[in-house]
Amino acid sequence: MSKLLEIVTNELDKRLAEDIKIIDFRNINPFSDYSVICSVSNNKHAVALVKYIKEVVLKNSYKIRSIEGEENSDWILIDLYDVVVHIFVNEARYIYQLEKLWGDLPTL
Repeated sequence: MSKLLEIVTNELDKRLAEDIKIIDFRNINPFSDYSVICSVSNNKHAVALVKYIKEVVLKNSYKIRSIEGEENSDWILIDLYDVVVHIFVNEARYIYQLEKLWGDLPTL
């Protein structure tokens, strides 16, 4: 597990993200090594998680490529180059079901 992935997943767990899943894209995706998927109960929690992830990533000298989604989005994506974080409000995670889309890939 990469240090960045460990930092991100620890922060998500510490900040009460739910049902954290890690999908291993190494040797498959040229743009990132891991996708992290998690759920929260509401948009405010999602926005707070983005804030905390940004802080901890920058504090540890990693870079952020982009953040997609707005404060009222049901899905916010944080692209950290090697790690892509998907933060879903519960209902949206059920609708998009990314785990099923990538169901044949290894998980951690």
